[in-house]
Amino acid sequence: MPNDTDARRGSMSEQVYDGLKADFFAFRLMPGDRFSEGEVATRLHASRTPVREALYRLQREGYVEVLFRSGWRVRPFDPQQLDELFELRLTIELAALEKLCSGPKMGTPLRALLRFHAHTTASERPGPDGRPDTCFHRALVTSAGNREMIRIHGEVTERLRLALTLGLSQCGDTSDRTTTHSDILSALLNRDTELARTRLTQHIRDAQRRVQETFKTNDSRNSAEPPLQNESRWRARKY
Repeated sequence: MPNDTDARRGSMSEQVYDGLKADFFAFRLMPGDRFSEGEVATRLHASRTPVREALYRLQREGYVEVLFRSGWRVRPFDPQQLDELFELRLTIELAALEKLCSGPKMGTPLRALLRFHAHTTASERPGPDGRPDTCFHRALVTSAGNREMIRIHGEVTERLRLALTLGLSQCGDTSDRTTTHSDILSALLNRDTELARTRLTQHIRDAQRRVQETFKTNDSRNSAEPPLQNESRWRARKY
């Protein structure tokens, strides 16, 4: 049975985990940046044990990797893996769309998606973590009602989240996106399955293209940056 010490350590581990993820999504720690457990402990006012627990959890989720005798590193993006995740995301969302199109014209799942969309159409500009874009796609899959699809889609979305956040943060205004959520929903409401599929595919491919362009830009910048400068950025930042 857990004691008070275990509970406190678990709570601190959760705080360190949340703090590091906040660093990732605020770009205080960038893909490829190196750091040590001691640096994390100092910055987040934690002992080594909860720091290590949080880092191993982040390692399992694919955010960081341990370096032999060299501490830790924010895991660099793998363009091939990201393309594969986009393919999986598209497959799941197309399957969800097909299920919605084959159901009642205004069934409960579609009504729920419409209600969600009504609350987000005022601004489709993504927030710090890609919302409301991420939320719309999650709502689309959730409306289809397949729990395994929902689970896998959630995992894929989380693994793409950092790359999407970086890509969307550097692409400026989102009004020029090829296909919007309204376009997808309009085709869905008109029961035009083929058009809905086309619009959803264009929308996801557009996000994928933006991420790829971000990598190309960052690769050219990083090639001119001295390695030690890249590794010391986080240490020099003030919280």
